[in-house]
Amino acid sequence: MQPHETADDTPGSAANPAQANEYCRQKAGPPGSALYYALLQLPPSKRDAAYAVHAFSQEIGDIHAAVHDPGVAHAKLDWWRQELARLFAGNPAHPVTRALAPVVKHTALSREAFEAVLHGAEMDLSQMRYLDFAGLTHYCDAAGGAPAELAAHVYGFDDPQTPALARALGHAITLGRRVTDAGVDARSGYVYFPIDELQRFGVTAADIQNGKYSPAFVDLMKFQHARARQAIVEAAAAIPKRDRRKQRPLLALAALQLALMDEVAASDYQVLHQRIDLTPLRKFWKAWRAR
Repeated sequence: MQPHETADDTPGSAANPAQANEYCRQKAGPPGSALYYALLQLPPSKRDAAYAVHAFSQEIGDIHAAVHDPGVAHAKLDWWRQELARLFAGNPAHPVTRALAPVVKHTALSREAFEAVLHGAEMDLSQMRYLDFAGLTHYCDAAGGAPAELAAHVYGFDDPQTPALARALGHAITLGRRVTDAGVDARSGYVYFPIDELQRFGVTAADIQNGKYSPAFVDLMKFQHARARQAIVEAAAAIPKRDRRKQRPLLALAALQLALMDEVAASDYQVLHQRIDLTPLRKFWKAWRAR
């Protein structure tokens, strides 16, 4: 298998626009996913473009989870850099970049905006722990902020501050996901909570990876939850009023993340041995009400 291939690739899928768009939908937002409900807030005419941008971020974000050999993972990242060059030269090869070709042509998206998404994947390949909150903040900006800023251009905006503010909200949502995905992350070898904060609460990375629940772990999670919730609420409130309708998909993702965090809190943070999720009906309702 070549660095750019995935198990989902099918012959001809890159060449047919409809197949490329369907590939992106299934990759980024299959029915029942949070993104599926969030993108229902977009006019149908913008959905293919939004799915393409999110599928790119998903492809890049999945590298560290799907590939356990560092050399192969770096080769995949290098392939995507080359594929971005092909995209901006007008001859993309992958279904995602085929779907992105008209998006790049008709928007102001730059190659640098896509390359910023690669930085988050590079961080996941280079480190699995963060010493302090400053390090985690840098990761969340790369892994969540850059993709949100990219998507904000597709959703549309009138206020020039909106892309940067969307980036801040994507950053905050990613911080929240460290709470809800703590168990999933740990099973993949990642403990994103800063080492100095683990030490403050008397919890070790080994405790989390071994699924050890304790009052100290609950206290740690309450702290992480409160900080992430505040960040999401403040960042969502900062999206300019005149662009809130256009940015509803991002606001919906924020609302869904808040609801999921509250669901995790209601379980007393029992996330190390299971993955907690919202029901499809609740996802639809929360996303629909996001403003």
